[in-house]
Amino acid sequence: MNNPIKNLSRKEWLLWIGSLCVLIFSNIISGNIDWLTLFATITGVTSLIFAAKGNVWAQILMIIFSILYGIISYRFRYWGEMITYLGMTLPMAVWSAFTWFKNPSEKNKNEVAVQKLDRGHIFALIFSTIIVTVIFYFILKLLGTPNILLSTISITTSFIAASLTMLRSSYFALGYAANDIILIILWALAAAKDPVYFPVIINFIIFFLNDIYGFICWKKREKKS
Repeated sequence: MNNPIKNLSRKEWLLWIGSLCVLIFSNIISGNIDWLTLFATITGVTSLIFAAKGNVWAQILMIIFSILYGIISYRFRYWGEMITYLGMTLPMAVWSAFTWFKNPSEKNKNEVAVQKLDRGHIFALIFSTIIVTVIFYFILKLLGTPNILLSTISITTSFIAASLTMLRSSYFALGYAANDIILIILWALAAAKDPVYFPVIINFIIFFLNDIYGFICWKKREKKS
């Protein structure tokens, strides 16, 4: 639980500051700054920078981001996103924070130990993903969720990513990258109706780039372990 900022490399500082500048600029040029969206995006991208380092603070910030993003989704009636982040990503981030804190790397106590998945993990992940997808599809259908197919796929990718995060697998970042692509499409549809949501699109583009960077970092750490 040490200060995670002091452990950032020069490259990570550049990525972080660059991401924040793009996010802030996109909010300014939208002509109508939504402070909740801006704060959520700053929290989210900071979480991803720390996640690339395998630092437990990433999950603490993800808890905050999940709450803020749930509120943003509620305002546009994206029930799938609201339910996913408040009912699934939030509690799973809490559990991930616990597992990351309890499993530090032997080489660096400020980083979580990478775990390689076995057949049991993979089977349980596939089975639970199918169950979650089917259940949430019918829930979203009952709620009359816009763009239900994309919203359902978003839930699937979010669940996979959050599960891999709890399992401390390097592939969690790829799961979130896949989810980012779906969310870019979803919020592009929302921004077509209300331009105030344009910065959210930029947010998930930045998230995608940071998730790819995080995957590369975790694979390097995995090879060294």
